[in-house]
Amino acid sequence: MKDTAKHQGLRNQLVKLLVEKGISDKKVLEAIGKIPRHLFLNSSFEDYAYQDKAFPIGAGQTISQPYTVAFQSQLLEVTKDQKILEIGTGSGYQTAVLFFLGAKVYSVERQNELFKKTANLLPKLGVRPKHLSFGDGYKGLENHAPFDSIIVTAGAPIIPKPLMAQLKIGGRLVIPLGEKNQIMTLLIRKNETQFEKHEFGDFKFVPLLENKS
Repeated sequence: MKDTAKHQGLRNQLVKLLVEKGISDKKVLEAIGKIPRHLFLNSSFEDYAYQDKAFPIGAGQTISQPYTVAFQSQLLEVTKDQKILEIGTGSGYQTAVLFFLGAKVYSVERQNELFKKTANLLPKLGVRPKHLSFGDGYKGLENHAPFDSIIVTAGAPIIPKPLMAQLKIGGRLVIPLGEKNQIMTLLIRKNETQFEKHEFGDFKFVPLLENKS
C-alpha cells in the first residue's frame, strides 16, 4: 500500500481543479490533498485515481467523483468532534474525508461484500470511525442518535423519515434526491417539526437501496 510523491503531485493537481470548480472549504481541500484515493480503488484504476471521475468498486457500487465528495463535505460544514452519520460507506473514501475533518463518524453499508472490505481497509490507513455497520441505510442508526449531521452517498427517491428523526435540532442533512438524476439537497433542522430546505443542482448517484439482504 504505497503512497508516493507522484501520487501527492496528482492530488495537488486534483485540489487545484476542485478550487476551479468552486470548492472553497480549506479543510475539505486539505483532506482531498492528503487522503490516498488510489488505495480505495481496485489497483487497475490506480493510474486514474486522481481524475475527477467516479469508478466502480464492486457490488454494483461506485466511489463518487472527488468533486461530489468535496461538495457534500463542504455542505456539511464539519467541525471537530461532530457526530456524523454516513449512509453508504462504500469504498470508505468519504468516511476518510469526514474522519480527517475531525468528525466522529458512524457509517452504514448495505452491501456486505463492501462492508467487510472497507472495515478491513480503513484501520490500515489510520482511519478509525466510531462505528461501522452492515445494515439498511433507510433506518439510520437509532441506537446512536441524535447526530449533528447526516450525509447520504446514494440517490434517494425520498428523504427517509428515520434520518430526519435522528438529526439534532440545528443539524444538517445532505442527501441526493431523485430517481434517475438527483438534486443535491440540504435540510437544516430548525425545531422538532420544521426543516429548512436548500437545493444545489443535479448530480448522479447509484440508488439508495432499502432492506438489507
